[in-house]
Amino acid sequence: MSHPTPAAAPRTHSVVVYSDDVAVRDQVRGALGRRPAGDLGRIEYVEASTGDEVVKLVDAGGVDLVVLDGEAWPTGGMGLAKQMKDELPDCPPTLVLVARKVDAWLATWSQADGVVAHPLDPVEITGVAADLLRRREAGAPVRRALH
Repeated sequence: MSHPTPAAAPRTHSVVVYSDDVAVRDQVRGALGRRPAGDLGRIEYVEASTGDEVVKLVDAGGVDLVVLDGEAWPTGGMGLAKQMKDELPDCPPTLVLVARKVDAWLATWSQADGVVAHPLDPVEITGVAADLLRRREAGAPVRRALH
């Protein structure tokens, strides 16, 4: 008699959240929650308040998604996304937060894989983040068309 093989438990995803503003980091964590979709594992957040911290975290490896505040100062999230996309052969997907929906076109320069505008809509950011995590997990290219 054969026994069904138990399904592998979804793995935990490491998500870096970058902003110089703790309130923005809190909004991202609150909007995404601990498990953005039933088919994905839990999220472990790593917060960064400087661009240098983001680069060190991503260089260390094991990052599944980087959420970057495009309005952060002095290092903006779009600049960080561009730098990582240009310099890292296996850059994790990047999701850039922009001030307004009409600013989303700016993220094309940064090569961001996803863009969400403030104020953060939990349904929108969760959908974009979950899609990027699924693509990363599947080993598929993560770049999405930006609107």
